[in-house]
Amino acid sequence: MATQSATQETRSSARAAISAKTLRTDRWWLLPLVTFVGFSAFIVYSTWGAFDHHNIYAGHAYLSPFYSPCLTSMCPAEARWAGWNIGSWLSPALLILIFPLGFRTTCYYYRKAYYRSFWFSPPACAVGEPHKSYSGETRFPLLIQNLHRYFWYPAVALGVILTYDAVESFIYKGAGGDHFQIGVGSFFYVVNAVLILGYTFGCHSCRHITAGRINHFSKHPVRYKLWTWVSWLNKHHIRWAWLSLIWIALVDLYVRLVATGNLHDYHHVFGAMH
Repeated sequence: MATQSATQETRSSARAAISAKTLRTDRWWLLPLVTFVGFSAFIVYSTWGAFDHHNIYAGHAYLSPFYSPCLTSMCPAEARWAGWNIGSWLSPALLILIFPLGFRTTCYYYRKAYYRSFWFSPPACAVGEPHKSYSGETRFPLLIQNLHRYFWYPAVALGVILTYDAVESFIYKGAGGDHFQIGVGSFFYVVNAVLILGYTFGCHSCRHITAGRINHFSKHPVRYKLWTWVSWLNKHHIRWAWLSLIWIALVDLYVRLVATGNLHDYHHVFGAMH
């Protein structure tokens, strides 16, 4: 009994007094560094893209995903969505990006990523952090992370719109009417829609929506099936998150390069659509 008591007392003692930041010998800093560089590059590019509304429509079929749906008078006439005209001073992208930005910022994976890479809280497992106190997500501004489930709904709407854009990328709007086309840009848009939908429907909130509060899966076979599909997407959530982030920037860049004539969109136009 004495030995057991001594062991219990040893295990309940304070942390070991280790002065080193970490005893890890691997390159633990590499992943936070890559994440920091990747996020920073996207933030810089998307911020520039949101204010530079020139060359956002190209090839008689391609609208930058940063500007879809295009809702202001700054939009090209061919790309203006449903005849909307919300002011002439506001960049269309600023009306759009707030929703995917809110969704991704509050995403469970992205929280982990930027907590580690930008705030060093902590930068990696078994690595000391510079913060002396920790309040979690109980105070402002981290309290707004609880809005993630609500950002999911406009994110789904945007996913549907980008899927519509993928379909539209196969329609060449020429002077002689609409024609069916297949182009390199169409490939970019289809992949973009798949990645965005994969990321959105693989979200942890979507798992809760499909099967949350169910006590017996056997009584809800349809919701259980949906939950298994969402869970499969969720298993690869990190990949969906990064690939969709990188690809949407590439699509925007592709449209701008085609619009400025620095890149040729190889495509084949078929007969007129009736």
